[in-house]
Amino acid sequence: MITYIIRRLFAAVVLLFVVSVITFSIFYLVPRLIGGSAESLATRYVGRAATAETVKVTTERLGFNDPIYVQYANWAKGVAIGTEYDYGAGVEQCPAPCLGYSFITRQPVWPDLLDRIPVTLSLAAGAALIWVTFGVSVGVLSALRRGSVFDRAAMSVSLAGVSLPIFFTGLVCLSFFSYKLGWTAPGGQFVPVSENPAKWAYAMVLPWITLAFLFSAQYARLTRAGMLETMNEDYVRTARAKGLPEKTVVVRHGLRGALTPILTIFGLDLGLLLGGAVLTEKTFSLNGLGKYAVDGIIANDLPKIMGVTLTAAFFIVMASLVVDLLYAVVDPRVRK
Repeated sequence: MITYIIRRLFAAVVLLFVVSVITFSIFYLVPRLIGGSAESLATRYVGRAATAETVKVTTERLGFNDPIYVQYANWAKGVAIGTEYDYGAGVEQCPAPCLGYSFITRQPVWPDLLDRIPVTLSLAAGAALIWVTFGVSVGVLSALRRGSVFDRAAMSVSLAGVSLPIFFTGLVCLSFFSYKLGWTAPGGQFVPVSENPAKWAYAMVLPWITLAFLFSAQYARLTRAGMLETMNEDYVRTARAKGLPEKTVVVRHGLRGALTPILTIFGLDLGLLLGGAVLTEKTFSLNGLGKYAVDGIIANDLPKIMGVTLTAAFFIVMASLVVDLLYAVVDPRVRK
């Protein structure tokens, strides 16, 4: 087991390095390959209204004329130990981990990300708890009662949940539950859990439920399909023949065998949400990573976009690592 964990940790480190190289290449190398110049890249750091002289000076000071491997080495050094940005009017410090410096807002990107990570983390964690609990439970019950009224109703609701986009269900829920009935808080009222847990939950309950409705429908259908497959396996019939209680057969044999694809998709979904639930945050006016990325795109602020991209990649890799470790618990065969 220890050897398996070490292998997965080493693979995660290598994957993070590869992701950083690919991400850096997308933002710095690809524009050059398709005909862009170092000056055009510099304009994303100084804004659209900058003069030609300012762009030229920024290009030199940021090293955009250096070979791409030198630029990557300088960027990686900034992530590890921090760096300085000389934009002509002065020198700005960017402490480690320096994921970039926005010359439009005159702020390092990492502190801004730290301010918004709790919002996205709260949204993703709460919604994930709801959609896994309800999605898996409904999927198991539907599989055990195949063809029943409950099964047909649950799968119909699941189909609607998968089909309806989050910006539609979110606005409908806001209009009905927040503005008409007054049961939930309107958007844009995030309160840190450390300040007031009750207000934190009250402000997040509607985004949680709205986001979980989309994912729980998907998980219900996936769980149902997995349970229908595993409950017909020979080892499940053998467990019943041994006289084991039905609850034990369903949970320890049927559900455990169906958990592998659920864990896979859960790791990817959670990692993507931790990288920024763009539509949900925009719908409910939550200042998370998704909204931060949208603001960076609108302002053509490249360091912000790249910072969110790298943060999202980190969360996805870490979520995949956790899933790999959980595989060893669910299925001991993967430890070999």
